[in-house]
Amino acid sequence: METKTLTILVPAYNEEATIEQILDRIIDAPLINNIQKEIIVINDGSLDNTKKVVENYIQTHPGFNIRLQNQEKNRGKGAAIHKGIELATGNYIVVQDADLEYHPNEYNILLKPMEDGVADVVYGSRFMGGNAHRILFFWHTIGNRFLTFISNMFTNLNLTDMETCYKLFKAEILKKIQFQEKRFGFEPEVTAKMSRIPGIRVYEVGISYYGRTYDEGKKIKAKDGIWALICTVRYNLFARKRFKHED
Repeated sequence: METKTLTILVPAYNEEATIEQILDRIIDAPLINNIQKEIIVINDGSLDNTKKVVENYIQTHPGFNIRLQNQEKNRGKGAAIHKGIELATGNYIVVQDADLEYHPNEYNILLKPMEDGVADVVYGSRFMGGNAHRILFFWHTIGNRFLTFISNMFTNLNLTDMETCYKLFKAEILKKIQFQEKRFGFEPEVTAKMSRIPGIRVYEVGISYYGRTYDEGKKIKAKDGIWALICTVRYNLFARKRFKHED
């Protein structure tokens, strides 16, 4: 029986305060069916000590499959994810933010539909199920629900959380998609392009969410929400090229 690998992409920008803790959580998280882990940290031109902290972590954890990719300058979360997808060698790919908002112990919740052979893509929703959610920003929640609603109108999916970080993909799907968005437009772009793949099987599962405040380092702003709306319209109505070798 083939041993499968989950590639975990960790885009990081100025995350020296939490990067070690999230790496600890990743390596400690058990995976079903003896799935192995490949961890790729993409340091997106951090101005703090993120690079040094990760280098030290790799040196002190030689038994784990952890790689560091340094972007020379800050290019955005989307660009970091693009690079990670390019470098990934696993069967499955998931994005893990370098903060502590999403817990790696829930990878198995996403993996189960994939391993059961019923899903090609699994979204982890912060708005369904009975899992714990830190109560923070009312307008962020309204904005997320609005963006998901608009996205669903175009894609004809019935997602509850299009903007979630936890999206698990079969690697072969992500590697053939042509991505353009360098920053926070990645979520609506990947959703739009994925939804047009014939026969794609999309599942959604409930996850926990431990949101952080701006004082704790949260980076997304109102302008990012506006750009996400623009991207939702753009990649569903106009820029409809899905694949790298598609005319």
